[in-house]
Amino acid sequence: MVMAVQGLFSSFLLAAPPRIPPLPFARTGSKICATKPVQCIKTTDVPHQGSGSRRNANYPPSFWDYNLIKSLSSDYNEEKYVKQVDELKDDAKLLIHADTETPLAKLELLDSVQRLGLKHLLKKDIKQAVDAIYNNSVDAWLSDDLHSTALRFRILREHGYAVSPDVFLRFTNEEGNFKENLCGDVKGLLSLYEASFFGFKGEDIIDKAKAFSTTHLKNAVEREISPDMARRVNHALDMPLHWRLARVEARWYIDTYEHEHNMLPNLLKLAKLDYNIIQSVYQKEVSKLASWWVDIGLQKMTFARDRLVEHHFWCNGIVSDPEYSDFRIMTTKVISLVTIIDDMYDVYGSLDELELFTDFVERWDITQIDKLPMNIKTVLLAMFNTTNEIGYWTMQERDFNILPYLTKQWVNLCKCYLKEAKWYHSGHKPTLLEYWEVAAVSIGVQILLFCAYFLTAEKINVEALDYVDKVPSIMWCPSMIVRLTNDLGTSAAEMARGDTLKSVQCYMNDTGASEEVARKYVEEMVHETWKILNKDLLEEYPFGEVFVAANPDMARAGQTFYQYGDGHGNPQHRTKDHLSALLVEPFTL
Repeated sequence: MVMAVQGLFSSFLLAAPPRIPPLPFARTGSKICATKPVQCIKTTDVPHQGSGSRRNANYPPSFWDYNLIKSLSSDYNEEKYVKQVDELKDDAKLLIHADTETPLAKLELLDSVQRLGLKHLLKKDIKQAVDAIYNNSVDAWLSDDLHSTALRFRILREHGYAVSPDVFLRFTNEEGNFKENLCGDVKGLLSLYEASFFGFKGEDIIDKAKAFSTTHLKNAVEREISPDMARRVNHALDMPLHWRLARVEARWYIDTYEHEHNMLPNLLKLAKLDYNIIQSVYQKEVSKLASWWVDIGLQKMTFARDRLVEHHFWCNGIVSDPEYSDFRIMTTKVISLVTIIDDMYDVYGSLDELELFTDFVERWDITQIDKLPMNIKTVLLAMFNTTNEIGYWTMQERDFNILPYLTKQWVNLCKCYLKEAKWYHSGHKPTLLEYWEVAAVSIGVQILLFCAYFLTAEKINVEALDYVDKVPSIMWCPSMIVRLTNDLGTSAAEMARGDTLKSVQCYMNDTGASEEVARKYVEEMVHETWKILNKDLLEEYPFGEVFVAANPDMARAGQTFYQYGDGHGNPQHRTKDHLSALLVEPFTL
């Protein structure tokens, strides 16, 4: 779908200040690519034989011991645990299809099942139950209960139903504002808050719901509410459920659910067992990847970030279901190369070397590779070999030659990296419009989403490939969300290193705004982009639901990494905690 430049940009942006032109939301024929992982720490110059002084961003080394990663193992891949899951899954199906005392009880059960990470096991059953809820046109039971109304709205929108936001009108006064007597209903406010992140552009009542619930939930945690409710509210205010990765949320929610008074023991056991089994799958994947990474030798490239395990986390964020190991393994290789190539363009290569590298990629020809220095030559060969390996797998497993499409993704990415390198070397300060035209591509996303299509599709078809190639809105939105959150989390470190301007700085230059105002503008842009993506997710597409779901999950992965700064370039604390929980810390049964 070729999209009009001005039409999409004007629909995308908030009303920009007079000095900023309306920004296009997607460019005709534009290309996005793998997560342009971020920069960190100061830049120093280091001598390099034959090329004078080279910059070095002094990235912290990986804190993972690859010998330990290669030895990861788990008992939970044994057949006896699979049989237990099958038995417990049958019990869960009966629960989902059984009559409940109230429609609200069914909604709360479905919500718990999904947050426990069990959606992949019970997808058909959940859908049947949600369809039944939607088809039940009698909603008198909702009455004036804010929690019930908001929970129903959220679950239906999550499952593709464009239900009207007018259901919230009953909670507003004559002026159209939410009634003040709702302020003490913390449970209802929490449900309203979570529902508000499923809004579309132009839904004013949903915008009011988000502002109202956020304000009064913040006030609520200052008052005396139960510790359990305070924990839930703080968790939601930290990041709404709609923006959270499913496996990360499952880890938190399993711990929370275990202490609920109406907890169902068999459902909890199924969630823990399933979590541990999926963890064993991920362990096998990172073990294979660690062997590849060490063998290929790229972890020795000291100018670049060594983030193999973090890259696997990113990929299992995009497509987490256990049966898609091939996607996670091959796409982890792609993003690991993207990170090194990004760092090469940003801090290591001279402009002459980068132009030569880009030319080789564009022609997909390495016959004159010896014109490049050893490190850059090694990176180029690793890109060629890995791309061909993926192409060979696709030919064997999908009977399709993906190489012309995949190499095109690399060309698009490297051209944008080169553009940014030229800005840096010439001292050019792009406008926000000019920056986004390039940075929405250089952030990465396209190549990862491209891999998410052809590595998860049962059958690759040209129609879908052509559609993906045109970067429809459902793909452009995640690209912008990752770009914006990347810039919010990393721009200070990148500027200190000497990188080109980011969204915040471009906005400041264009408008004369303070950094605080500029950051608020970019934060609002994240919310506005999600509104467009929410609507996009309800459209029909020429590809399956796995790829459709990968698009918002791409955005969620970016927000998980960059919420508290540069969780990719300097992956301490939260990123490390997420990885430890997902890979090495099983639940006790």
